[in-house]
Amino acid sequence: MALILKPPAALAFDRALPSVFLAGSIEMGQAEDWQSQFELGLRDTNAVILNPRRDDWDGSWQQSISDPNLRAQVAWELDAQEAATCIAMYFHPSTKAPITLLELGLFAQSGKLVACCPDGYWRKGNVEIVCARYGVPMVQTVADLLLEARRRLAGG
Repeated sequence: MALILKPPAALAFDRALPSVFLAGSIEMGQAEDWQSQFELGLRDTNAVILNPRRDDWDGSWQQSISDPNLRAQVAWELDAQEAATCIAMYFHPSTKAPITLLELGLFAQSGKLVACCPDGYWRKGNVEIVCARYGVPMVQTVADLLLEARRRLAGG
């Protein structure tokens, strides 16, 4: 059975276990909760699911390094991506997802990234070019992203 960790929970898990960080569109009200689909689709695995979609998100946090809540959230996400054996990244077509673009740049050369960027995403060309340059597999649907994540978590 999969272990699901969300912020602010400590990233205390056996690093020998396969793990997946769910990077991608969250923009409240614009992107469906695709992370829950992943949790359901991976529940039968022995993997650790690192889901940054915080249950108690507070939109009043200041976009500043001096805000301890924001700083802790961003640090959790960066630490989780560094620890993950796989990063599943989804660019929802109705979102801008600027943080996801930033994370694509940070982890494109890591060898653990797989991306889903459907038609309609406003910067699909940029995502395609970065993925092609750094050998990041790219799929068209969340279902295919889930299948690729399962394959990687199984050691494939």
